[in-house]
Amino acid sequence: MSWKQSTFALPLAIGVLSLLGLFCALLGDGMWDWVAWLGLGIPSVLGCWPLIFRPRQ
Repeated sequence: MSWKQSTFALPLAIGVLSLLGLFCALLGDGMWDWVAWLGLGIPSVLGCWPLIFRPRQ
């Protein structure tokens, strides 16, 4: 089974990215803050994307 055909590939990637963001937010300041913002911001944008940009009827 390839990466593209896996049902759980995208949710797993989002979960790992969120976990990385939370972990980095707890670690420290400076560069860790940037990684935390990206790690928590990207899953948030992906989750809200269908609500904001849904097709017009």
